[in-house]
Amino acid sequence: MDGLWWLILSALTAIPMVKLLPFFGINKYWAAACLIPLGTIALLWWMGLKLQELEKR
Repeated sequence: MDGLWWLILSALTAIPMVKLLPFFGINKYWAAACLIPLGTIALLWWMGLKLQELEKR
């Protein structure tokens, strides 16, 4: 049962990432990193860095 919840939560985070990552200039296939626990946090951090770069321009 825990595995099912893991897949559901991974899908709920990976699907929006597929749509958001190209906006920040990151390949959409990096959304697969959401399958590991720290992957989502790392992607959010990376998107934050890219956002800071876009705001400087």
